[in-house]
Order: sequence, then structure tokens, then C-alpha cells
Amino acid sequence: MSEAAGGSGAAIGGEAVRRIDDIPRLQARFHPDAPALVQDATRWSNRDWEDAVALAARELAARGLRAGDRLAIIAENGLVLATLVHAASRLAAWPVILNARLTAREIDAILAHCVARLVACAVDVSGDAERHATRLEARTTRWGAIPEFTLTDARDAAPESVSGDPARDVGAVIYTSGTTGMPKGVLLTHRNLLHVAHWSGALRRLRTTDRVFGGLPISHVFGLASVFLASTLNGACLHLVARFDPAAALALIAREGLTVFQGVPQMFARMLERAVPDGIGPARGAPAAPPAHGTARGAGRAAGRDAASPGLATIRYLSAGGAPLDMTLKRETEALFGVALNNGYGMTELAPTVSTTLIDAYRDDDAVGPPLPGLELRLVDGHGCDVARGDVGTLRVRGPTVMRGYYRDEALTRATIDADGFLDTGDLARQDADGTLFIVGRAKDLIIRSGFNVHPEEVEAVLRAHRDVTIAAVVGRPGVAANEDVVAFVQLAPGADADEAALLAWCAERLAPYKRPARIVALDALPASSTGKVRKAALRELAAALA
Repeated sequence: MSEAAGGSGAAIGGEAVRRIDDIPRLQARFHPDAPALVQDATRWSNRDWEDAVALAARELAARGLRAGDRLAIIAENGLVLATLVHAASRLAAWPVILNARLTAREIDAILAHCVARLVACAVDVSGDAERHATRLEARTTRWGAIPEFTLTDARDAAPESVSGDPARDVGAVIYTSGTTGMPKGVLLTHRNLLHVAHWSGALRRLRTTDRVFGGLPISHVFGLASVFLASTLNGACLHLVARFDPAAALALIAREGLTVFQGVPQMFARMLERAVPDGIGPARGAPAAPPAHGTARGAGRAAGRDAASPGLATIRYLSAGGAPLDMTLKRETEALFGVALNNGYGMTELAPTVSTTLIDAYRDDDAVGPPLPGLELRLVDGHGCDVARGDVGTLRVRGPTVMRGYYRDEALTRATIDADGFLDTGDLARQDADGTLFIVGRAKDLIIRSGFNVHPEEVEAVLRAHRDVTIAAVVGRPGVAANEDVVAFVQLAPGADADEAALLAWCAERLAPYKRPARIVALDALPASSTGKVRKAALRELAAALA
């Protein structure tokens, strides 16, 4: 396989993929009739997709979009988003991908920051996008087979410089969730995105016969690079899902015979919550058949494929990312699907994947695997010195996935990426002797209680092991004399009868006194981002209010 995009190794039909918009063009050349994208009843081949991208690029250019301009796309997953991202890239413009579920205040702040030349809204799949379109006075637009969307008139905007180097030119701008303040615009290059797309697909052995669940928002880098770009780069058929619903997801897997499912842990928790009462899977806490080591199609599959629940037997690969994966959820998910649940770690600024467990090396722990090929890791102490192998340190990463920087914020970029090119993740981690990475926690989330360090993930895992708890999130709350209280928030399973006293007693049996929550509060639903990631900033505000 030829090297491309600064070492991503991505190729289609033997031809190097240098830019993300090369994907539909080359797939249409070498595999024109192969299925590419599915949205509800609409199915596009690679030829259909490339025709749509080429048409959209011509139309956008006619409406004033130039190289270096920003095209803001307010959308949820669908054919409009999948087309416009590549159409903008085809013009060397920057796609700024925004989740339609952001509020008007959030959208307006981002649009003002990126100074978008044009704004498109995918109104065919999103009522929220339609509401934004009305506010922005965007006009209804229909180009060929592309579903109806809306587009604003061109606005005054100075284009950014374009070099023609895929290691420097921006392939997408992803704004961070903004849970702690103004969102930051992360500039991800074509090289960044293609390196992750290539290796994500290679490590999970994506092929043209795969049918992939596309429910992770493409507005989030996990959904963009690891699902959307990786699937299409490797010729798999991607089923685009605008919003995740557990019952609909289970039905889609059964109806379409999906083979690959990637999600955040909360998505698996919600599917389990739905599947068990419906009799689809084993009861909570039921032991899973140990997934066997294997190769090719049998890799990571549970011993005896009949272990899978009816309707889910076509799934051959599962992976979780975006949030810590606790072991109870891992075991129960494996029991439901009859296949190993792989685990990974990443962040937006790293496009996003840093590491993932391997399909042929089943793990029964919370490891996030070895780093992707091409990445270098350092674990450092508070003075920036390397820690001994096996010790905990702050993780720094260097390699082809490191972002170009934060848009319009050179100072923050310099503070995040050092002179040697290492990006400071702010996450606490350790590595085993064989290089396997374990994420211990986030440095800023660390709770200091009675002079001891409390890692929220440990307390969350204990709570999640309780049969009545579906999701748990732990935060610190300022206490007395510069101390911090441990406060837990939980989402209970339907019909659960556990109260705070019972859960506190559960923790008391399993945690040292300084780790035990001072309060455990049950909520109907934990506040979450569009990807299902728990918004701990919102929980810290709730915890402070409890005082």
C-alpha cells in the first residue's frame, strides 16, 4: 500500500489518498457500483456519492465559496452532511461541522468566531437544523439527488491561505463541546484525518462486505474520522443515523445485518437497558462467554457464535471510546452481542485516536490498547520529566495525528503543543511493559480528599457494578478547609428500587473511606453532549447547588 498524506498509508485501488475528498472520487473510479451510504430508504453507490459531491462543489463555487473559506454545516448525520463535507474539501475550503442540537447562542458564537462564508443546514434529517435555518434566513436548496437543505447567501469573509500540502491544509474544523467555556476550533489537517481513518479501518479489518452503524455524530471527530472516513475509505457501506435511539439501533442491526458498531459507552448501556426487558439479551449481571482469540472473521468472537442474541449475530466487531469503559458494562455488552467489546482512547486534538485494543488480543481489563502506528507517547511528572514504565504520568503525544492548532488562538496552541511537537493531553495514564496504555483519569478531574487522590473512574466503576445503576458520573465539590467532597450522580435502570442509602452502603463495602461519595443523586437522565458523553461541568454545578 502506497504512502500518502504524509505517511497515512491510505490508498484506494492502489492510488494514494492525499485529501479526504479523494475518497468518493477514487471509490467511484475503482468501485463505482459498490454501496457507499444509506439513509433510511435511500441508498447511494460510490458513483452516486461522487456525482453528488462534484455537483455540490460546482454549486458552492458558483455561490462564492473559495479556497480557504469556511463552510459551516449545521447538521445531523445524513447524506447532506456526507456530501457537503467533501464538496467543501474539493474546493480547498474548510468544512466547519456543527451539531444541530447546539443552542442558538452556541451556534452564533461559533459562526462569529470562524467567520463562515456560507452556512448550510441539513433540514431533511433535523428539526433543530430547520430552526437554525429559519433564524439565519437560509434559503431552501435542492441540487440533483442531494436531499433538500438550506443555504445562506455568501457573507464577507477573508479566506485563509492554502498550501496544497495535506499535512498543513485543513480538512475539517471541529469545535470542542464547550462544557467549560467558549468552544475552541480545532484545525485538523487532511493528513491528521486520513492517518486515523486508515489505521482505524486497518486495525478493525474493514472491508467491502462490512455494513457499519453510523450513529456517532459526524460533527464529533470520533464519528468523522473513525466511523465516516474510515468506513468509506475502506469501502464499507455506512448506514447514516441522525440520532441514536437504542430500540431503533437494535432493529437496524437485525434488519440490515450490520457487522460493525462503534459507540460511546452510554450507547451500549442504553441498548442493554432496552434489550433486557424486551428479552433480546441476558439479564444484567449474567456471565458472558469468554471471547476467544482468533483471526480473520473469527477474531475476537465469543466462544460459540450461538452466544449472540437473536438478531445481533451478524455483528463481528464492537468498540467503545469517548469515555471510560467500566468492566460491568463491557461484560454485559459482550454477553448481549457474543463478541468482544474493544476499547480505545483519543481526543479531538489528536483526530482523535491515540490507541485501541487489538482485534486478535482480547482483554478482560480496561486497557485502551497500544498506540496507533506512527505515534510516540511520553508520560511525564509535574516537572515534565519522564516517569518510569508502569508509573502514572500525564500523557503527551507526537505524530501525524497532532492537530495543526486552535483556530485564531496561537497562544493556546503553543501552550498545548511543545517545541518538540508533543501535545499535552492533560490525561493521566500508565503503560505496561508491552506498551499497552491505561487511562487513569483526567488531571483536571482528579479529586483531592483528605490528602488522597480520588480518581472518578474508580468510583464510577463501583457504582456501575450495582445491578440498578445504568450510568454513573462522579465529580468533586469544594468542601471544608480546601478539601473536596466526592459527589456521584447515577441513572437507574427501569424499575430499579435502589435508594441513596442502599448505594452508599454498596460503596462503603467496596471503597476506602476517602473514596466514598458524600452524596449519590439519582437523575432521570445525566446531562450529556450530542455524542452521549456526560457533561461533568454541568454536574459540578449541580453538586455545588447540593451544598
